Amino acid sequence: MVLFTLRRLIQSLFVLLAVSVVVFFAVYAVGDPIELLVSPEATMEARAATIARLGLDQPIWQQYFTFLWRALHGDLGNSFVHGIPAIELIVQRIPATFELVVVAITLTCVIGIPLGLVAGLHRDRPLGRGIMATSVLGFSLPNFWQGMMLILLFAVWLGWLPASGRGDTVSVLGVPLSILTADGWSHVIMPAVNLALANIALVLRLTATGVAEAQSQEYVKFARAKGVRPGRIVRRHILRNILIPVVTVVGMEFGSLIAYSTITETVFAWPGMGKLLIDSVYQLDRPVVVAYVMLVTLIFVIVNFIVDILYAALDPRVQLVAPAH
Repeated sequence: MVLFTLRRLIQSLFVLLAVSVVVFFAVYAVGDPIELLVSPEATMEARAATIARLGLDQPIWQQYFTFLWRALHGDLGNSFVHGIPAIELIVQRIPATFELVVVAITLTCVIGIPLGLVAGLHRDRPLGRGIMATSVLGFSLPNFWQGMMLILLFAVWLGWLPASGRGDTVSVLGVPLSILTADGWSHVIMPAVNLALANIALVLRLTATGVAEAQSQEYVKFARAKGVRPGRIVRRHILRNILIPVVTVVGMEFGSLIAYSTITETVFAWPGMGKLLIDSVYQLDRPVVVAYVMLVTLIFVIVNFIVDILYAALDPRVQLVAPAH
């Protein structure tokens, strides 16, 4: 376990370093933020002072090593637009994004896994075929179009739910949470559903396929021959064995939703990290964009590590350390 942890930590450091190189040079090679930050009426001296203050007068390779040295000390630079540390600006938005993603992942598991079980157990019946056919919509509908249709239906036509914002929040240990208020739930449910639909379809189909394959396995047939109740077979033999790929997908999608919630947050004006990223791209706020990508990469690394640990918990046959030859 110790060797596995050390190996993964070293791999993670290399991943973070590679991502920092690619993202930094890609972001800093596009556009000129000075055109947005300095008034056209400003003097050349004021323009030069701003360029020097932001460090943009240095060669790009020198800017990168300056960034890397500061990053090793926990400083990812200051926002060009807001004038505060980029990581502080992102951290302010993390609770909103995490809240949205947690609700979406919960909906994915609560809806996707049971529907997948039903579809897999009744794959040759109209019920199972209908569920599988309906799940195709989850992959087919564009995310932004889904969001607009949800707003049109539930906010404009029916007037049941608000179209944007986060609603009332309650502070818990200094973290604002909207899921602890009725008004907050009314705001979070639509963007969470929009974010979860594609993942519900994915988990549903993955679960249904796993159930169909597990039913043909010898250990399931043997359990049936012994007279084990069908419900116990599903819980103890089928569900337990299909959870490994499901946990993998859910873990990966958790990181993906944090990284790619930008469309949903923009459509519903949800004040999370995704909307901050879009605003920063428009404003050429380079430090915020780089800090966002680095933070999301770190989240991916942590999620992957947790998934690997859950592998061993769900299936003792999974070895965390490769066997010696």
